[in-house]
Amino acid sequence: MRLRRGLLLLALAGCASGPAAAGLTPREQATVLLQRGDGKAAAQILEQLARAAPGDLSIARALAEAHVKGGTADAFLARLVTDDSAVSHYQQGLILFSRSADATGPAVEQFRKASAIVPGEAEFHYRLGVALLESERFEESLPELKKAIAISPGNPAWHLPLAKALHHTGDDRNAVEAVRTAITGAPTPNEVKTARALMGQINDPLARFPKQAQARLEKGIAWLEQGDVPQQAIISFEDILRDFPDLAVVHSLLGMAYQRLDDAGRAVDEFKRALELNPEDARSHYLLGELYFARQRQQQAKEHFERALEKNPTLDEAWLRLGDLALDRQDLVTARGCFRTLTFLEPEASAPRGKLALVFQLEGDWPGADRELRRVVEKEPENVEFILRLGTLHAERYLKSKVPSERKAAGEEARKWLTQVLEAQPENALASRALETIKDR
Repeated sequence: MRLRRGLLLLALAGCASGPAAAGLTPREQATVLLQRGDGKAAAQILEQLARAAPGDLSIARALAEAHVKGGTADAFLARLVTDDSAVSHYQQGLILFSRSADATGPAVEQFRKASAIVPGEAEFHYRLGVALLESERFEESLPELKKAIAISPGNPAWHLPLAKALHHTGDDRNAVEAVRTAITGAPTPNEVKTARALMGQINDPLARFPKQAQARLEKGIAWLEQGDVPQQAIISFEDILRDFPDLAVVHSLLGMAYQRLDDAGRAVDEFKRALELNPEDARSHYLLGELYFARQRQQQAKEHFERALEKNPTLDEAWLRLGDLALDRQDLVTARGCFRTLTFLEPEASAPRGKLALVFQLEGDWPGADRELRRVVEKEPENVEFILRLGTLHAERYLKSKVPSERKAAGEEARKWLTQVLEAQPENALASRALETIKDR
């Protein structure tokens, strides 16, 4: 599967902005115009910025995008071909890459020229590497992507195309590590989607599954997941294993069926057998971790959740469990890292932000906790649980603060949120007690 070109290459400029307004810098105005799709107006501003800072690659990138969006890319290319600078070749490569017919050979040639002129510029090697990757020239793309990351290691998203190149050149172990680096950075939703898709290829449990057993497998899964009849699922899976005893995925599914029957001993045996047959099976590690977690065997659970994430860093449930286990140990640094990663994997979910807010609160990071809770309330203004948490957060901040101005601000915030809770739930005892605590002081 080819990585989406828009995700990997033409992420050309800017962060999200509101409507244009007085006080915006020219660069901010251009960003707003680009987001509105007004490439012509953005190009006029960016042309001036490019003349003032001809070596600024972020401006050069935005200018190329503006001409593509504004329909003036051909005229811009005609100007660029008279300039043999690295930035000119870079912009030509970006524009050519936006066109399907020119995205392989012509774009690669321009990126290669740019990197030859300025071999120490990571961005040139990165663009060249991704263009080669999109051309399915995986062996050639690998050294360019590695060089880009070596020069500029602070770009976690660059590890995603590296992961794809590694996977296609047979190095899945390092491909998974590259995905993990990207996931634990600050990935966008599209980057998370790309990472999940890539891990689906690397960690596909049904790769090379025998066709003659496919119907029985589907029948067993249907009994397990749709019918919730694990006894019948066991019959189907055991029937497959009589013919194909070394199918790891079937042993794992059999373990799940025994787990549904609360037969932990048989489930553990099947998950362990699955891992003997396929040591890269992330899901079986996770399921073993769940069994141990449910039985309060926390150290064993932790080890298997960690192994699961070593094999597949996009397993949301494993991040959640590791974070919870770290909280139990009062290891707030580890918990913060786990829950932070989970907020990127599940950006629309409220629970991960609630967990992360709790860690910030335990660390005494009031702004951090407030920020995470507000993000949920802004999207879910009727979420009384999180409104209450905002109120109790600021009530605690009020009680612990020794600076009068901070105490006053915290008290006002606490009253605001707690009053909202009591308007929705007049009998809420926790909100009432927290409000009384503030009034008494």
